[in-house]
Amino acid sequence: MDKAQILVASNRGPVSFSIDDDGGLRHRRGGGGLVSGLSSAAAQADTLWVCAALSDADRQAAARAPEGRLDRAGFDVGGTSVRMLDIPPATFANAYTSVANSTLWFVHHMLYDTPNKPGFGAGFRAEWADYRAYNAAFAEGLLTGSADNARVAVQDYHLALVPRMLRGRRPDLRISHFSHTPWAPPEYFRMLPADIGRELLEGMLGADHLGFLSRRWADAFLRCCETFLRADVDWAKRTVEYGSRVIGVAVHPLGADADGLRERAAADDVAERRAALRERVGDRRLIVRVDRTELSKNIVRGLDAYREMLRDHPEWHGRVTHLAFAYPSRGDVPEYREYTESVLRVAKEINEEFGTDSWTPLILEVNDDYPRSLAAYRLADVLLVNPIRDGMNLVAKEGPVLSDDGCALVLSTEAGAADELGAHALLVNPYDVSETARALHTALEMPDAERRERGAHLAEKATAVSPQRWFGDQLRALG
Repeated sequence: MDKAQILVASNRGPVSFSIDDDGGLRHRRGGGGLVSGLSSAAAQADTLWVCAALSDADRQAAARAPEGRLDRAGFDVGGTSVRMLDIPPATFANAYTSVANSTLWFVHHMLYDTPNKPGFGAGFRAEWADYRAYNAAFAEGLLTGSADNARVAVQDYHLALVPRMLRGRRPDLRISHFSHTPWAPPEYFRMLPADIGRELLEGMLGADHLGFLSRRWADAFLRCCETFLRADVDWAKRTVEYGSRVIGVAVHPLGADADGLRERAAADDVAERRAALRERVGDRRLIVRVDRTELSKNIVRGLDAYREMLRDHPEWHGRVTHLAFAYPSRGDVPEYREYTESVLRVAKEINEEFGTDSWTPLILEVNDDYPRSLAAYRLADVLLVNPIRDGMNLVAKEGPVLSDDGCALVLSTEAGAADELGAHALLVNPYDVSETARALHTALEMPDAERRERGAHLAEKATAVSPQRWFGDQLRALG
């Protein structure tokens, strides 16, 4: 990799801020594959990461920094140059909550209750104008001080318009865009207003290289280009010719950060939570799930499947516990608040139906506790990952990597991770509650030797593409 400047754009950045009791600013380093992947690139290049301020504390930090450059304001951001954008709150809310999370996310995950939603009227057009303004702010933040021939890595559906905005002003830039979500097939994508759907596709085609987590999602994007832009798609070369340019489309699966995970899982706070969980559940078998309370994660059907398994197989009463750890998600979206209530209601019903004085069949906790999740991965006999649609799903990869004794994976066919892990998992239709119940029973009955063998294969597949390689492959695709 040469020393050319690298520019990264994502809604959430590598650092976040909070306000201390005394009013001072405190910051912490972010996690995840993107931060891990960038860390190796940052050592080899002049790297600038552009992100949005997501909280009042973030806004305070951005205001103290010249041109939003946190690294020039005395903040330790891990050796990376970071520009945090203070986008007006109303603009950000419309772009992020109303368009990105309440429209584009719903389209790509095919989540709409279509008899009732969506409805694209004048109000949505105003929200879309703010989405466009939000993307323009990122484009400006990337261009400020950018070097000639820099390579730009734009991340996700929040920033679909940025590549074309950059292309129009700086044709020397080499631009990639990566989608961390699924991509809707034309039959669903067409529910967007025609001009907006076209603007999204053309925005992304401003890039030189487009990346997706699964061939399924890449194929859906190519089909949309054919259907709505009449673009020339070369399916053999995986390219789109549009506007006298040829754009490459590739699959870049993201693996778990094995070393980082294992190091973090060996920490004292994880060991404490592991001991506390084991004391709480005794020597019972453990079915584990770790999710956000996100509509696409399919938690309610997963709980229903566990309930059906307990009804069909009373021999497991008192011998198994389901640990369901859910992180609160998007409480500003009404559908998410309602879904969280449904999760809590079903969990209560299960414990009321099957629980005894000496056995709680389901332990559901809806709060953010990362060390607890790592501890649960270590203890899991069975890991349940049953999304109705998911770009990939890192939980399906992290669990087998950390399992102390090998875990069986019950995995939805509609998770992108099924492409890589399906041969060694128990695959289920996420809508088929009975099939999922049978798979949970099969996983619990699985002989120890088979479970360990499957777990070893899953861990190997899960770490085949490190975050560093994932990010580096995309940069190399730009030449």
